[in-house]
Amino acid sequence: CLLVFLLVACGNEKKKEDEKKNKEKWGQEFWLDDFFIQTRVDASKIDKNLIRANISGRWDLYEVKKLPSEFVEWSFNERIDSLEKIQKGKMPSLAGAHNGIVATYGYQRQDSQFKLNNAIKGMGFLPKKEKLAEVIELLETTQDKKVTEKLEILKKLYNQGSEIWDISKLVSLELYSRPERGTQTFLNQMNNPVSVIVFMDIPTYKLKTISYLLHPQNSELNDYEENVVKFVNLMHDYFHGESGNEFPPVIYNVIEVYNSSPNIEEGRGTRIE
Repeated sequence: CLLVFLLVACGNEKKKEDEKKNKEKWGQEFWLDDFFIQTRVDASKIDKNLIRANISGRWDLYEVKKLPSEFVEWSFNERIDSLEKIQKGKMPSLAGAHNGIVATYGYQRQDSQFKLNNAIKGMGFLPKKEKLAEVIELLETTQDKKVTEKLEILKKLYNQGSEIWDISKLVSLELYSRPERGTQTFLNQMNNPVSVIVFMDIPTYKLKTISYLLHPQNSELNDYEENVVKFVNLMHDYFHGESGNEFPPVIYNVIEVYNSSPNIEEGRGTRIE
């Protein structure tokens, strides 16, 4: 009996060690030392609103589309409303434009039988390429101001809408992935860079996107991509406080848009442009 007990105990310990080793290897193939390069997206023609991506093992060319005016109006109004609630000392809604629910698939982790994943991501807009440096400078020169003043600055930026913001993209940060630990969203997007975003609100929209990840330490980033890294991190810290870190941003390039609002004839999953 003692021998059986020892064999079982040893077997369990070995299983735990193997699981730990396997867990440490999840996604390590995407890393070059302490940074990664998104090899399954080619954004070299993004100025022409074109992006190539390898989805499920096949390279295709996708046209990046502007978000429809109804989505843009809803999103900016929601963001301004949330800032005004904070100014009044009220809790903003956890639903709405800021918290996108991101669905991804494609990477097989050894702790699951599924390649699917869903996660809520704080996300926002990206300034137009020609406006990016200007907005970065504004945020850098005002980041030490009082919170009330910073909220007013953000409201003014959002009130400018598509005059200053690129309405063909949303952005977020990959806060938690490391060479020794990849989140399921990160692993899926690196392996299969398609993401579907929905928002819990009425009206509600669904965006089908190509997700392009940028690592701050990737020396191959062009000037625009370096500014994207700087802006998304700066915008995050501007609102949430300085983190002391620079995280990889994710650019969600919009390919298709659907109105998924219930009880609306032009909704219920209707594709819109």
